[in-house]
Amino acid sequence: MATQAKRAMSAQSSNPLAEPVSKHGAAKSEPGRQSLKSAATRARLVDATIRCIVQHGYANTVTPMVAAEAGLSRGAMLHHFISGDALIRATIVELHDRRLKAFRRASQANVGDVRSMVRDYWQQLQKPGFIAFQELAMAARADAALAEILLPLQAEFTQKFQALAGQLYPEWVQEPERLRLAMALSQILMEGIQIASLTGAVDKSLIDPLLDFLEMSVVALRPGQGPEMTMKAEQ
Repeated sequence: MATQAKRAMSAQSSNPLAEPVSKHGAAKSEPGRQSLKSAATRARLVDATIRCIVQHGYANTVTPMVAAEAGLSRGAMLHHFISGDALIRATIVELHDRRLKAFRRASQANVGDVRSMVRDYWQQLQKPGFIAFQELAMAARADAALAEILLPLQAEFTQKFQALAGQLYPEWVQEPERLRLAMALSQILMEGIQIASLTGAVDKSLIDPLLDFLEMSVVALRPGQGPEMTMKAEQ
């Protein structure tokens, strides 16, 4: 055992990039305090970016503002994100991750209960993350640099969302067109209602009836409910 430890120590001293070795000859695998602190700081900056976009809009959000919102100097921010583009990319990834987690939670908490699932997901759309993402999506329409960041991440998110839907609703797998239609209807209708609500374009008294309509529509699309819906049949 002593010989093995000496060999390990010798190997470490000859390679400055080697992982630290304990007295038992085992490499330390736990993340260090510094890496945990760095991850926490990155999360603070992403959260600050979301708040700034919600409060001031994407066009008015600049890196000094984000740094101040996070309680950091601009230099400290650049230590974690080398550019504003890198920070925006990380923010979009975080917003997508939150949506996937919210979808999973709503589905797992309300197995077979379409009404509760619809209402739970609707509540997620009331959070700042939804507004932040819509700000980014609209800005990307006329901002080529932002679009170059957002569009590939959006395509990746769509694939993950559809894959997750297949995992959470295995009974739909045999009729993928029904699942795709149900997911698209739910996402487009609920997000559209929320956007209309934010802009004052919908009477708020219509929101619950619209969600009820969505619930009935999703139930009607369940496998075994009505004629089979396939791309071949539609053609």
